[in-house]
Amino acid sequence: MAELIIHTEEIKNNIKLLSRFFKEHNIEWSLITKVFSGDIDFLKNILTNDTIEDIGSIGDSRLTSLKNLKKVNPNMRTIYIKPPAILYADEVVKYADISLNTSYKTIKALNTAAQKQNKTHKIIIMIELGELREGVQRDDLIDFYEKTFNLSNIEVIGLGSNLGCMYGVEPTYDKLLQLTLYKELIAEKFNKELKYVSGGSSITLPLITQNIIPKDINHFRIGEAAFFGTSPLENKQFLNLSTNTFEFHANIIELDEKGLVPDGIINDANIGHTADYNEKDISEQSYKAILDFGMLDVDRHDIDTNDKAIKFVGITSDMTVIDIGTNKTPEGKTKYHVGDAICLKPSYMGVARLLNSKFIDKKFV
Repeated sequence: MAELIIHTEEIKNNIKLLSRFFKEHNIEWSLITKVFSGDIDFLKNILTNDTIEDIGSIGDSRLTSLKNLKKVNPNMRTIYIKPPAILYADEVVKYADISLNTSYKTIKALNTAAQKQNKTHKIIIMIELGELREGVQRDDLIDFYEKTFNLSNIEVIGLGSNLGCMYGVEPTYDKLLQLTLYKELIAEKFNKELKYVSGGSSITLPLITQNIIPKDINHFRIGEAAFFGTSPLENKQFLNLSTNTFEFHANIIELDEKGLVPDGIINDANIGHTADYNEKDISEQSYKAILDFGMLDVDRHDIDTNDKAIKFVGITSDMTVIDIGTNKTPEGKTKYHVGDAICLKPSYMGVARLLNSKFIDKKFV
């Protein structure tokens, strides 16, 4: 069975390095674990006390994941990082200490749930800054806050924004400065100081090192940099974080020399995805390997290999075909055999999908 290899110590060291980095810059941060979908083994292996002691909260976008976080560590401070569905207000209050919100109707439901549970639920209100995802419209912000401040069991602890996640709008200094100006406006209007301005994510990290981030941006929500060592702004390694955190090992279950062009009438009934081929190559052949994973496990665009001789041929629900050319090393020796494992590197979404597949083993090393 194909296997996802998780380099535990590399990830834990990344988290500790980020904690020190944020502490040096007087920024609090939340570790966002949604890539792992609440996997219990991950939570136990990675979120040890020494790893998370300097993290403000652990966040996720799935209630089942928050339940598992609390199951592993009941004292863990949790944050629900997408606007909740009203239907699950009771569970959000039960499992999330903090939630990000954009709907007053939902916040009222959270207030009712908090009253029933004898709690005060903390919220960060998200503002729309151009990404066209979640966020209160800027013209409505003052009225929105005024209504929310009057709810008995809701404590507004901050404001925030989400940039770079859907359209890829860059978190520039000017964009983030708008957040800090709204904080000042709210403080002046209501005589209330909001603790957090949550404008940072992995894509925003380079702005800190370049000293071009507004000083009031004091809360970051970080997932990719912790688990992959990169910032998606330029998709480069951030500082000296490790990028060798995950490997995907797929087994060769068949290896044979075959044609480059399929033989027969091609129609639209296929269920697989294939690479383009050239009809002129009808007489050409190369070695094809079949690997033991498919579309049900991961999107082929979310995995890559360092072996430049490997080319993608096709993928179906449970098998993937690759072209390995002559299957020879530069010295003329046979390169791959049936039973060998091909090492592939998964992306962020690749890891998320592989961990959600019940057909893929996972191994912590």
